[in-house]
Amino acid sequence: MSENLTRGHRSPGTTLVRVKTTPSWSLLAAGVVLGGLLGGAYGVVKPPTYTATSYVIAVPTDKGDPSAALGFAQAYGRVATQLAVLGDAQVRAGVPMKTLQASVRTATSPDAPMVAVSATSSRPGRAAAMANAVSSSLTRHANDSRNSTHVELLSFSRAVKPISASSPSPTVTGLVGASAGGLLGGLVLLVRPRRVADTVRPASVPGPATAADVHGQL
Repeated sequence: MSENLTRGHRSPGTTLVRVKTTPSWSLLAAGVVLGGLLGGAYGVVKPPTYTATSYVIAVPTDKGDPSAALGFAQAYGRVATQLAVLGDAQVRAGVPMKTLQASVRTATSPDAPMVAVSATSSRPGRAAAMANAVSSSLTRHANDSRNSTHVELLSFSRAVKPISASSPSPTVTGLVGASAGGLLGGLVLLVRPRRVADTVRPASVPGPATAADVHGQL
């Protein structure tokens, strides 16, 4: 009499694995916070700048045409930043030519024969000195030819020492940085590949069961 030998078998199975993903809003929030911190730090570290502005006005002489003054004002606005004018202004301003070229800007109006000369510097007094020096030099150059142009240039308003900085405050740079960081985070969310939340991974196949011992016959 013998006993039947049975072998146990286990079929391969599958295991459900859940992949943890970072919430989308966390990346956006991180960009806003990081951008705000960097922008605020930039505003604190960077020295403030000051801008001073002087104004000169073009007026016709006794023989001049009032309508011509507006056209000459436009021309003088373009000439103000040329080397001939800045070369004379650098001595009075006490700064190199390169500083004037980088710091001085002019603006004109389509309705008024006026030229605005603005200078920017980290020192308020220097900003005013540069603006006034360029205005004075421009006036002298323009008036050297007033007998032929029949238009003379006069000082309308001298630049004064600014009391507040024209550069953005740390609060403003922080807000700009936060906006930029949020925008960058949103772009990353749009372009990053989508992750599968749930993936199925085949489970390992166990080895065959060990055979039972064979008992002797009665």
